[in-house]
Amino acid sequence: MKYVLVTGGVVSGLGKGVTASSIGVVLKACGLRVTSIKIDPYLNTDAGTMSPFEHGEVFVLDDGGEVDLDLGNYERFLDVTLTKENNITTGKIYQSVLDKERKGDFLGKTVQVVPHITDAIKERIESVAHVPVDGKEGPADVCVIELGGTVGHDNFCLIHVSLIPVLGVVGEQKTKPTQHSVRELRALGLTPHLLACRSAQPLLDNTKQKLSQFCHVPAANILNIHDVPNIWHIPLLLRNQNAHHSILKQLDLLSIATPPDLEAWTRMAETFDNLTDSVRIAMVGKYVGLTDSYLSVVKALLHACIACSLKPSIDWIAASDLEDDSAELAPEAHAAAWKTLRNAECVLVPGGFGDRGVSGMILAAKYARENNVPYLGICLGMQISVIEYARSVLGFERANSAEYCNAQYVDERHRHRYEVNPDIIEVLEEAGLKFVGKDETGKRMEVLELPGHLFYVGVQFHPEFKSRPGKPSAPFLGTFTVHR
Repeated sequence: MKYVLVTGGVVSGLGKGVTASSIGVVLKACGLRVTSIKIDPYLNTDAGTMSPFEHGEVFVLDDGGEVDLDLGNYERFLDVTLTKENNITTGKIYQSVLDKERKGDFLGKTVQVVPHITDAIKERIESVAHVPVDGKEGPADVCVIELGGTVGHDNFCLIHVSLIPVLGVVGEQKTKPTQHSVRELRALGLTPHLLACRSAQPLLDNTKQKLSQFCHVPAANILNIHDVPNIWHIPLLLRNQNAHHSILKQLDLLSIATPPDLEAWTRMAETFDNLTDSVRIAMVGKYVGLTDSYLSVVKALLHACIACSLKPSIDWIAASDLEDDSAELAPEAHAAAWKTLRNAECVLVPGGFGDRGVSGMILAAKYARENNVPYLGICLGMQISVIEYARSVLGFERANSAEYCNAQYVDERHRHRYEVNPDIIEVLEEAGLKFVGKDETGKRMEVLELPGHLFYVGVQFHPEFKSRPGKPSAPFLGTFTVHR
């Protein structure tokens, strides 16, 4: 097994996940089988209980694992199916070591960070890396790891992602932050083989030479990931700078690799750049202040829009701003939210938890239903459409939603499960709302639609987690097909 380790320095949010994913795309384009691991330093065993405000979206895998959103990038870019084991956390490692200690596996010895925790990290990386994720038998050729873990020399390539800021009116590209970052890395016993430099504009030759001189990295191994029109250009940037050659050389894989075939990927990136017809999408949710909370939904919208030759224009609406109380407490925000909603060509209500903003979501669903505006409700968004229909059409003024956790999974990915009350399904269907998809027991409603409406669909599952570039999710695709 060969390992590519991607670390980051200077500041957070540089795009280590996209860089790691893009490296995987280029290596896969060279004919190699690729898997991915994300190592997170937090003590939580997984991301399931973490606030979207603090951590961004919780991504759900096929095995039900609730993990870091970067695993969503890996799945979308590499078109693989990962497991919860592909997200290693400090909490998982410590828990596994402590469980062994309780069972007496260490034969009464004192358990310490070195060697017990460090050994557990290495063992976990090696075991997870050998699990196939691309539907084929046997392990992959290369495992791309984001953040931590070190093994071997000829089997190991370290890529350090760092920021090259521009300061002053002369616009000088500063290398000092990266120099300091590399120095700290070396102090930990890690020497980067390649630098991936993030910058607004392409690196100047003298900047690259200075980085090479002071960071002791060959100029050919200094990659520049400058700002691009969309993230699908990142693998192309890497390919154009021969990143694959440097990585393959370090891993001693040049003999089995082929020239990178990124023709389809290039076509996809350029198609998005050239889209002209836009569609306005109102995203009505709780966490609109932090768009990473809905990252997979945004990506799924993009995949579906491109398939329909449309450019997505997302208008974020805080659900609480639509509510009647907001008209008195924040009249300007209330008016702006309703203006945005009325200008939308599609309405989407994504998943969420708790009752904050529910009244506003219900108003958004009602507006879409009554005005024949395409509506897609996901998880909570489906429940919202049922509540709104029960209240407005059936007159059930006290209709509401109660969370129903269930570990069963169907052919799509769920997080926490809600259930439509079986006692009112027949009444709802007689009134015109149709439940057209159920789980394997035939008792839990999974998909609803409103016949006669341009497009009014609610799904209990999260279709955004299985959407891929070039393979858009059906519920998202249907939302925009009516605009073609």
